[in-house]
Amino acid sequence: MRVSVFSTKRYDRVHLEAANAAAGAGHELVFLEPHLGPDTVSLAAGSDAVCAFVNDVVDRPVLAALHALRVRGIVLRSAGYNNVDLVAAGELGMPVGRVPAYSPHAVAEHAAALILSLNRKIHRAYARVREGNFELDGLLGFDLHGRTAGIVGTGKIGLALARILAGFGCTILASDPFPSAELERIGGRYVPLADLLACADIVSLHCPLTPQTRHAIDAAAIATMKPGVMLINTSRGAVIDTAAVIDGLKCGRIGYLGLDVYEEEGDLFFEDLSGQVLQDDAFARLLTFPNVLITGHQAFFTEEALRAIAETTIANLNALEQGGIPLHPVRAEQALAPRPLSAGADR
Repeated sequence: MRVSVFSTKRYDRVHLEAANAAAGAGHELVFLEPHLGPDTVSLAAGSDAVCAFVNDVVDRPVLAALHALRVRGIVLRSAGYNNVDLVAAGELGMPVGRVPAYSPHAVAEHAAALILSLNRKIHRAYARVREGNFELDGLLGFDLHGRTAGIVGTGKIGLALARILAGFGCTILASDPFPSAELERIGGRYVPLADLLACADIVSLHCPLTPQTRHAIDAAAIATMKPGVMLINTSRGAVIDTAAVIDGLKCGRIGYLGLDVYEEEGDLFFEDLSGQVLQDDAFARLLTFPNVLITGHQAFFTEEALRAIAETTIANLNALEQGGIPLHPVRAEQALAPRPLSAGADR
């Protein structure tokens, strides 16, 4: 199959080409740097399939244009599919595939890194030492041992983080409508989401973005949290209301904020904007807080995860070519089904 691969970086090309060769698939991979969207969809002309990433726009107009170009299907290099209009894809007869899991350890370990760095002010200490400042004032942290960590969503990633934090001696609370016996085996306990938010010293989000979870962490939810709470989000940016979080930081309700995702990240992440003035005022405001640590959607970015993503993507393409349906399809009914905030899912 001829496949247009949008939002391509060097590492995408390296891993996809290796997986394509290892599988003996023989797909013609056309690597394109631009995001997929209304202005770039014509680049897919002549392709049998399109490979898209998290910030590509795969809405109804784009899908209609792809259908007119005789593109047979969409393969995502991600677990999330909130950027795809699955209803439109179904109506057009265009199957959509995704990568349901790659390395839950990669994302969980990054969440743990954000927790440790924020707590012990590693990012601030690094900058001080580089300037010859070895003063400790302002760098005081707390023992993780004995603290309460709330895991919202206990899919593979949430469970992996629960195991890590249990190893530090944290008390683990979790919220998910589909309890996992594994969490209870490591000493965790399921509680209603409201109780988790009220009791946890650390709240880490591991849930999908759906209409039901968009801005679920809003002003009302933040008001119920413990003063000085640490909030971590490595799931999807729009699960939290950025304006509400900024207000929470200003009043001290949120004492620490660690983000690997941002609700308007499509115009920022995965690009070098170091020579430009940021036009996103909310994001710029977040960067002014000393107790905020933001990474650019890199939690998935390990060798093992990239290899797994590439291998699953090629497997999806093989199945699409041979049977007309990707190996790991995602359909409209999955997107439309009610999913509460605590519904665990891989990122």
